[in-house]
Amino acid sequence: MTDNLTDRRVVTLDLTGVTDKSALMDAVARALHLPDWFGRNWDALLDSLSDPSVWPSEASERGLLLVVTGWEPYAQARPEEWRVAREAFTEASERPAPLTVALALV
Repeated sequence: MTDNLTDRRVVTLDLTGVTDKSALMDAVARALHLPDWFGRNWDALLDSLSDPSVWPSEASERGLLLVVTGWEPYAQARPEEWRVAREAFTEASERPAPLTVALALV
């Protein structure tokens, strides 16, 4: 695995049209191809983001750069949920697994 972001597997998490936690969890599950047993709750989100063994195979080998797009409408509509999601992204990024989460501004 590498600390160089350009070597990491880039996965886009598109939140366009996401209006609630359930849709957010579905979007994460789709983007990362998570297993059916993904719990679709905040703890499961943190665990999945922190566990390279459930990431796409290239990401588990090279590290993961998760680029979140279309997040602003969700953040405005559900600020408390978005706060918790951001906390999960931040905490997972601070764990030993090579994960970087980037919020796209466009």
